Amino acid sequence: MKYWIGLVLFLLSSSNYILAQQFTAQDGKVEFLSKAPLNEFTGVSEQLNGLVDLKENVLDFYVDLNTLKTGIALRDKHMRENYLETEKFPFAEFTGKLDRIPALSQEWTTVTATGNFKIHGISKPISVQGKLRKTPSGNLELSGSFTVRLSDYQIDIPKLVFYELAEEQTVSLNLQLKPKR
Repeated sequence: MKYWIGLVLFLLSSSNYILAQQFTAQDGKVEFLSKAPLNEFTGVSEQLNGLVDLKENVLDFYVDLNTLKTGIALRDKHMRENYLETEKFPFAEFTGKLDRIPALSQEWTTVTATGNFKIHGISKPISVQGKLRKTPSGNLELSGSFTVRLSDYQIDIPKLVFYELAEEQTVSLNLQLKPKR
């Protein structure tokens, strides 16, 4: 009888361990910064969705580009219709893996993720530097940033707005992922 109780306790603790290796979020923050010679602005969405599966070493993040806000409604409209073409390409997505799985602690650990970033229907391999830690409540907190060259994803900048829209956009993300239940 002791054997069976021990086995059940082991299996229960193992399944919690496995489940605790998967984390999800639906309200992460993603921000891009455009620093052009005559204009600097940011676009923000707080609807970044994410999955981190430490057991399988899978990372997947996506955001509906229609949720990006720059603080100026007309600029948002032009960004969606003229550059991102969100009717045809509504999402930006990163799928990849960590170069190494860190031991989780409440201290920030520097991590590197490699994978593919897809926007405007074009997918390119990228590497993202970030930080990762486990919060006291058991969540996973993640932040990182990378650069997107608009021409790499066939997002054209009309010559008239060349001085107001940067070719390179710095993308930052911050999110707190909860253990998947």
